Amino acid sequence: MPYRNAKVYNDGSHFIAIPQTSSPHRRKKSPERTVCTGKELQTRADKTEKETAREALTPKERFEKIYKENDGKGKAEKIDILTKEFEKDFGTEAEAFVRENMERITRNKIVRKTRLTRKINLNPWNYFCTFTYSDAKHTEESFRKGLSEVLKRMVHRKGWRYIGVWERGGERNRLHFHGIFFIPENGMPGALETRTDYSFNEHKRQMIMQNTYFNDKFGRNDFNKLDAKREATDAARYLMKYIEKSGEKLVYSRNIPTYFKSDIMEEDVLCRIGQEDKKLLLSDDFGCWEDGCLIGKVSPEVIEKMPKCN
Repeated sequence: MPYRNAKVYNDGSHFIAIPQTSSPHRRKKSPERTVCTGKELQTRADKTEKETAREALTPKERFEKIYKENDGKGKAEKIDILTKEFEKDFGTEAEAFVRENMERITRNKIVRKTRLTRKINLNPWNYFCTFTYSDAKHTEESFRKGLSEVLKRMVHRKGWRYIGVWERGGERNRLHFHGIFFIPENGMPGALETRTDYSFNEHKRQMIMQNTYFNDKFGRNDFNKLDAKREATDAARYLMKYIEKSGEKLVYSRNIPTYFKSDIMEEDVLCRIGQEDKKLLLSDDFGCWEDGCLIGKVSPEVIEKMPKCN
């Protein structure tokens, strides 16, 4: 009896399937509505600007803002700072609130890393790119907006895929965009040219591969060819390291699936793994099936034909 419509991902070494399970959806409760009296409205109007700004944020939003402001400090010091901040809100329960939210942030980082790893391993990549801007062409704001729009067009018209991050760095703390890209054959605008440029990080001149289209439109860029899966994995590690360091969210193009779907035959299952043995470790040459039809043995070409999901 096959496992119907299972979600399949690659952990870097093996393919793993997650069989379908039935889980009822819980309906979210509607938020309660309250009507303010005239006296309550007057009391709100009398509050200071600082108090109003403070109460404009939810406790969760305030927590994340203060947590980020204290990035780089030790865990114990963060707990102490945050507990003092929320004592007015939660009294003796302030520390419990802080610890619960710190655990939530840690869990979210793990989820983001897992999601990134699965997307990296399932999809093809051939370039690691860096984009910055010339002051003669852009301000920081116009660069961010303009590059985002151009990359969206490349995804829609040229079939690009990318995962990247906005970052500041170097001696000038300049905004730039790092990303791992898949650029299809004949999908490259302009031309790639080898140029000599100065690296502010390494304090020396170096040879880089620049794209003429992006150079004319924005300024300095660097297209590093990824010739092997190992190089793509190394580039992905940089993005993972950034998640751990800053907690910032990555930017994904919309066409990067986390899983592909396939019926899984019993003979292709090596064993059950994971919590409560809910996942299936698959053989390296398992068959990919859709609606009772064998599409082929697993390969990049066959995966491309299978339905995808996130």
